[in-house]
Amino acid sequence: MFQRARGAIGLSGNRPAPLSLATTDGPVVHPAEWFPAIKVAEVMRGRVTFVGLPPVDLGPDIDWRLDPYRNRSWTLNLHAMRWMGRLVGEYERSGRQEYLTRATEIAGDWVRKNPRGGTGVSPWAWAEHPVALRAPALVCLSAYVRAAWLSDSLVEHAAILSDPALYRQGHNHGLDQDIALLAIGCRLRRERWRDLAIRRMTESAELSIDAQGALHEQAPRYGVYVHRRLGTAIAAIERCGAEIPADLAARRTSLETYVSHATQPDGRLVPIGDSPADTRPEGFPHGEGTVKVFDCGYVFGRTAWDDPASAHYSIRFGPGRRLHGHEDHLGVTYHAHGRDILVEAGFHSYERTAYREWTASPEAHNVPVVVGAAFREGTATRLASSSTGRTRQSYTLTDDAYGVSRTRSVPAGSALRNLWHVGPSLRVVSNRDGRVVLADGDWRATLLQLAMPSLRPIGGQEVRACAISTGYLRKVDTVTVLSPPAASLLTLIVPGTADPEVTVSEEKVTVHTPDGPVFFAPSLALP
Repeated sequence: MFQRARGAIGLSGNRPAPLSLATTDGPVVHPAEWFPAIKVAEVMRGRVTFVGLPPVDLGPDIDWRLDPYRNRSWTLNLHAMRWMGRLVGEYERSGRQEYLTRATEIAGDWVRKNPRGGTGVSPWAWAEHPVALRAPALVCLSAYVRAAWLSDSLVEHAAILSDPALYRQGHNHGLDQDIALLAIGCRLRRERWRDLAIRRMTESAELSIDAQGALHEQAPRYGVYVHRRLGTAIAAIERCGAEIPADLAARRTSLETYVSHATQPDGRLVPIGDSPADTRPEGFPHGEGTVKVFDCGYVFGRTAWDDPASAHYSIRFGPGRRLHGHEDHLGVTYHAHGRDILVEAGFHSYERTAYREWTASPEAHNVPVVVGAAFREGTATRLASSSTGRTRQSYTLTDDAYGVSRTRSVPAGSALRNLWHVGPSLRVVSNRDGRVVLADGDWRATLLQLAMPSLRPIGGQEVRACAISTGYLRKVDTVTVLSPPAASLLTLIVPGTADPEVTVSEEKVTVHTPDGPVFFAPSLALP
């Protein structure tokens, strides 16, 4: 392994001495205070708590193969050792030597028991993401510990991080790899590693964040993560004394538009893709426009900014599923009157379970499903047309995910059923004549379905129980309204009333709501 590391840093035969912290002493550009907070007393007793699961006793002799909950995120956190790095930060804050001593014991134990390629070593020990998250923690420790085992481990980590075959370009893991390589390069004064890290993170940002500021990972929550990590990267570059690439800073800023439009009036991110429904981004500014179409596959609209009672919707289209996306094309979410009305199944965990698989499926989203046809995974959906006025917006989306043209209507001879997942605070209190009335205490909303093109109410809605995720490893029971089979139908969601009046003429459809009448053309094909 050391021969591989020598090659990665370009050592030649006339320079036999390996890099050593005793002779190469650059700045620590990723301070220990940047690591997630820990329960210090708990860690000092040999216990750790990760991802909201109950504490686990590691004991005095740590078994690094532990996986007590069969949970990928728990095991990743164990080997990322940010908890060890935070102990270094607590030493810096308090001056208590026992914190540094314990951090050194933990790191030394990990290095000794986890040789790369060693028999019986956990596969998470040298997986690319734990390597990226662990390296800055080891760098922080190196400010106080000058030992060959630590120097050698930093060089080995840098060799892995700089290996192009192991690099996740254009991915949030790749950004973490770049931050880690930058930290080691600055600490060991290796400009080659530093410059490689800065160049890669700039190129990756241009690949992963488009010109409109949308992240291609298909989950707004990762827009929040990448924005935060790019902030870490930029601060580390500055601490290293290098120039901050203007393009890198600009791409980070552009993410703010994406995240702000994806944030509902109650402050939570809309749970699209692998975005937990309880994510609350903070500090993301917004412009004046209330509607935004992102060409990579998102429509976001709202009635007002900075008003918790305002309405918000999202629509999905674009390239086929990838990375953290779901099969949610043509899917709609709707939040109004301070309530989730139409929701997604959300993100539950990264575990390979039947429930996780279902949450990513079309049936877990508010989409039209073609009766009797097989779904074709990864199908792209096109935004065929749009009209975005101040008081009304309309969009036409189309794909062939079921082998026929699907635009929320289907050709003659086919039929579709619309799935509508209802917010968990709502219950169905009435279902008749094409009207499903939802209640939250005294508050009411109506889901009304009309046959097309007659615009007459169509009955036969089914109400089914389902479970959606409200956060990591959390589920709640709610209901799904399933429309009757039809070639084409129109669904109206009217918040604030149990009995909205709908009038139809040749020129327009009028829906009388508590906030006043709403008009639209009787043909879905008209703008």
